[in-house]
Amino acid sequence: MANVELKGLEKAFGAQIALKEIDLAIADGEFLVIVGPSGCGKSTLLRIIAGLEQPTKGDVLIEGQSALSQSPAQRGVAMVFQSYALYPHLNVRDNMAFGLRMAKKPEAEVLAAVVQAAQLLGIEDLLDRRPKALSGGQRQRVAIGRAIVRQPRLFLLDEPLSNLDAGLRVHMRHEFARLHRELATTMIYVTHDQVEAMTLASRLVVLNAGGIEQVGTPTEVYNAPRNLFVASFLGSPRMNLLAGEIRAIAKAAVKVKLTSGDVVAAAVEAGRAKIGDRVTLGIRPDTLGVGKSANGFAVTIDVVETLGGMQAVYCLMAGMDQPVCALLSGGHPVRHDDALRLCFAARDAYLFDAEGQAFTRLRAKKS
Repeated sequence: MANVELKGLEKAFGAQIALKEIDLAIADGEFLVIVGPSGCGKSTLLRIIAGLEQPTKGDVLIEGQSALSQSPAQRGVAMVFQSYALYPHLNVRDNMAFGLRMAKKPEAEVLAAVVQAAQLLGIEDLLDRRPKALSGGQRQRVAIGRAIVRQPRLFLLDEPLSNLDAGLRVHMRHEFARLHRELATTMIYVTHDQVEAMTLASRLVVLNAGGIEQVGTPTEVYNAPRNLFVASFLGSPRMNLLAGEIRAIAKAAVKVKLTSGDVVAAAVEAGRAKIGDRVTLGIRPDTLGVGKSANGFAVTIDVVETLGGMQAVYCLMAGMDQPVCALLSGGHPVRHDDALRLCFAARDAYLFDAEGQAFTRLRAKKS
């Protein structure tokens, strides 16, 4: 295992800034997931840790020692890419053994390591096949096995499931979680898929435009997003964001007038906010319900998506360019053009100031 520390890390490609002021400590045995939209610098950060790129500024410490002068092999890392990068003319056994043979390891040691990794991954019966005879999931297992046989201190995984179909991605997520538990090795995993991030991570790093927006456990980041970007990025369907202005401030809640004219309450600390300030109200679709509560707003149904026992209902709201989404039970009869009143509890609301920074939620503070 290995701990990793990134200190003041920056990377520029000419005038383009890919990473800026990255400070991050990764503990021994941690499963850290770096998540963010395409082009935010995730893969560049991983390549710098691996030694495939040099930073413009800053340092990478592995086990407390600077790794900048070390080659990828000297760093004791193994990387699994989005592309399986298997040698088509070699069978599975030889693909997995290739790195160890290049390192001049004894053949008996190489074969024993391959068999052990194949058993761990459940691919013992595939060792004599070539990559063209394997499914996508099997090829990904071989790529992982090739990394495992090296017994690295650190696994680096760059969008390893992106080429798989939805069903295989779910299965391989379970495999990665099991492997991390059994290998007890530090893993740093890059993805743009928030579901992968939320289900795999012991800690999340949300990256945007080359900088860190927030670090925390999946639960912490989901329940207490620091800003509008994090709030809108995590969650499926995404959080509803409604423009408004503060109309009243009380100890237990802030009242907001929405562009529709409805006045609703959010259980947050007002801090330095004052009446008349422009704000954004955030409500997750699964916390909206149909009712007559005063804490809600009128909508008209535009689209209904049936999701088994649930329905994703997309609604039009006065003064809003984007539809509002509510997740309702499948037993609730709804149709296009139906008029509804969507309601929510004040404790379930989020509030963001004009700069996009989150107000402290009273429920979050108590927990």
